[in-house]
Amino acid sequence: MILLANVFDSFVGAFDFILHSREAVTGGAQVGGPAYIWPFARTQLEVSAVALGGALAVALPIGLVLGHLGKGEYFAVGFGNAGRAVPEIAVVFLFAALAGIGLVNVAVALGILGLPPILTNTFVAMRQVDRTAVDAAEGVGMRPWEVILRVELPLAAPTIMAGIRTAAINIFATATIASFVGLSTLGDLITGRNVYGDDGVVAGAIVIALLAAAIEVALAGVQWLVTPRGVKLQRATRSA
Repeated sequence: MILLANVFDSFVGAFDFILHSREAVTGGAQVGGPAYIWPFARTQLEVSAVALGGALAVALPIGLVLGHLGKGEYFAVGFGNAGRAVPEIAVVFLFAALAGIGLVNVAVALGILGLPPILTNTFVAMRQVDRTAVDAAEGVGMRPWEVILRVELPLAAPTIMAGIRTAAINIFATATIASFVGLSTLGDLITGRNVYGDDGVVAGAIVIALLAAAIEVALAGVQWLVTPRGVKLQRATRSA
């Protein structure tokens, strides 16, 4: 009961930190409240969006072309597996040391972490497309790029979006540690116990979790929108 009471008090204090301003633990400054927290959240969202956009620009075309051609399976799948084994913090620290500190530089490092799930899922999704649909499209004279964009991509969209969702959450969560390399994200709250106290640490974790959940829900909605109606009906029939 004492433990539950302590946990409850921590959450109450954290939400109070999120909603209201207070004096810093060190004194002399006001911290907390939406106006104080928003710049940290905005920076984390911005660097995550830039990183995800860069990862999509690189990995999506490669995955589409390799999947269409049916070549590069070992590269696409192997790169994905290798990418999952790389420590995120090591990539961010290494890139910051080599390229310097800044939103763009950190976004590039985070974008590298988003490449594996997008590339692997895109390749696998393209290879799972019904080949009879592809053959029919080629049979009516569609060019390769038309087959990719008008036939394969719509049918592969659900699986591709699953990879994008994974990449987006990985990037956003990892962007928290950007505070270690000089970019002020919500990680500042988590690592600044001496300034914000325990309430600020828990508040930072709560805001990160809520934003990650919001990103997941938003991308799930996008996935539903881009999924062809026929695929939705097919899945509903299978589940029934």
